[in-house]
Amino acid sequence: MKRIPLRKANLRQTRPVTTAGMVAIFLLAAATFAAPYLLASADKNDGRGKTAQSSKIMNGLPTEGLTENEAILQALNRLGFGPRPGDIERVKEMGLQKWVDQQLHPESINDSALDARLQRFPTLKMSSAKLLDEFPEPRLAARREGITVEQYRKEQQERMRLAMQGGTQNKPPSDSMGGTQGSAPSDLQMADALHMPNFEAMDNDLNAIPPKAKGQGKGQGAFSNGMINYEQIRLPQRIVAELSMGKMTRAIYSERQLQEMMVDFWYNHFNVYAAKGADRWLITEYERDAIRPYAMGKFRDLLGATAKSPAMLFFLDNWLSADPVAWQKLQQEQQGRRQMRGGAIGAGPFGRPRFPQGGPAPNGNPNDPNAANAKPKQERGLNENYGRELMELHTLGVDGGYTQDDVINVAKAFTGWSIRQPRRDPEFFFEERLHDTSVKTVLGHKIHEGGMKDGEEVLDILARDPHTAHHISYELAQRFISDNPPAPLVDRMAQTFMKSDGNIREVMRTMVYSPEFWSKQSYRAKIKTPFELVASAARAVGAEVEIPLLLVQWTSRIGQPLYQCEPPTGYSDTADAWVNTGSLLNRMNFSLALTSNRLRGAQVDIESLLGKDAAANPHATLDHAIELLLGGPASQETRATLEKQLDDPQILQATLDDKVKQVNGAIIAGLVLGSPEFQRR
Repeated sequence: MKRIPLRKANLRQTRPVTTAGMVAIFLLAAATFAAPYLLASADKNDGRGKTAQSSKIMNGLPTEGLTENEAILQALNRLGFGPRPGDIERVKEMGLQKWVDQQLHPESINDSALDARLQRFPTLKMSSAKLLDEFPEPRLAARREGITVEQYRKEQQERMRLAMQGGTQNKPPSDSMGGTQGSAPSDLQMADALHMPNFEAMDNDLNAIPPKAKGQGKGQGAFSNGMINYEQIRLPQRIVAELSMGKMTRAIYSERQLQEMMVDFWYNHFNVYAAKGADRWLITEYERDAIRPYAMGKFRDLLGATAKSPAMLFFLDNWLSADPVAWQKLQQEQQGRRQMRGGAIGAGPFGRPRFPQGGPAPNGNPNDPNAANAKPKQERGLNENYGRELMELHTLGVDGGYTQDDVINVAKAFTGWSIRQPRRDPEFFFEERLHDTSVKTVLGHKIHEGGMKDGEEVLDILARDPHTAHHISYELAQRFISDNPPAPLVDRMAQTFMKSDGNIREVMRTMVYSPEFWSKQSYRAKIKTPFELVASAARAVGAEVEIPLLLVQWTSRIGQPLYQCEPPTGYSDTADAWVNTGSLLNRMNFSLALTSNRLRGAQVDIESLLGKDAAANPHATLDHAIELLLGGPASQETRATLEKQLDDPQILQATLDDKVKQVNGAIIAGLVLGSPEFQRR
């Protein structure tokens, strides 16, 4: 889709970050890695609350060493996307242990308010077949309308142009942060970095992965910076846009915070790249039906659901994996049947080809007997991609004790696990004719169940292997406790995994009820990913988010485009992947844009949040912002740096010769959100 540029007037008004903000950025860049030591210093001076050990609110949890407020913040930040205004008081009233136990049983929590918000994203409930029909690739859509692909694209562009004209009437020009001077723009004006996949170059190649554009980093494919009006556009981009906005909405508003954290964790663990061919239509159903229902259940059920998901089968190419001998035999049988019917190979009853030679049938299924395979280079064979990633990433781990022979035998066990009609009604099916019938040996176990049961037996073996228990426990502890989680805790979690037959809820309970989870060393020890930062910031300021399009956009700018990590490893969960000068600059710019109401679709009432009494006193405003947004004191270094900015004219909203009229609390709040303390969880 052709990019729709911003007006030049908008570019002249760009102010990505204030002078005060630039100083704070350098503080952030220098202090983020050293933050545990700075925060420890601040914590020693925190005498406001009871110690958790002496508090009745904390009964049943090993929270020794943390104050009451710190323990609650630890829970809200680690088991969710951070506190909203008033959450600390609500947890105190309920009791922390009760809150934790509710989060471990999300089915017990009423989340109807979230459900109402999600109604605005209808694609979230659609099947893959429905998405293919509603949002077809341009080539197919053009054929349906009886026009050329170029005509169809021009038609879509015209719809966007008309929508922009309707949405920009009587509105002042917007700035580059997505807002306006005095009024909010239409959704269509939120340009420059939605970063949804650009599928136009892939219309004729179902398996295509878009090339990287200049300046794009690891995990990002080709993205169009053109504006996408998701409510009107019928192109596949809308699918990923709504899925991403649904994810952001859940993170901000769901009462089942741990459930959303776990869904995010497991999608990243079983990563599928949205921009690879047909997966653009498959990942909505993948997350909804293969990940979400099993996020707190049995690991074996989750593993089986992902193994049979068309999205995973397509992403790792297992849908094309076949026993070479069986494939050749099938081709010979089909050729013989065609010849017996008296026609040339691939011919219909009147000698005309049924389908174009050298490709799959129109339903996209290369296993279809009507598919033509005239090109020798397109011969089918064993594909090891899924077998390797199944062991290295999904179960055993890179040091899981498997060999290349194990990879080959696992791949053989999954031959025939395929997709029926990928372009029409994609669903899992087992093509027995392409299955390798030999006896396989995996990790010393003989696999001889036969047929589809070969793959099921492999999943059983891997799900119950001690290496899998340790690998999953380590990754969970790394996500929820620290980049280098304590080995004794990981061992205890692995023991629970083995004893409970892979019960994820019980493994999480072992972790949450451990002293290590509540230790001083783990408090604010994790750097927030861009997604966690954006969601937690919106929660912290109590933003009212109607359409989270720009929040998704900013997550991408900071470095984590949702559903668009290309490697099967998923995004990293350690600080070194997220802390660099460029990302810190974007984190600060986002914080200032959010608190200054420059993000369309997200409204923040800073005056109500900070209070009118603080409006004339910058120091009082800073104190209140730190208390509300950090839940406790900032380090001496952070406070000293922030206090130096309080004389900045942009904060005082005055010229050098004027007296203070009103403090700009939005800038102060934005700087606090950009502090090392808020960047950590």
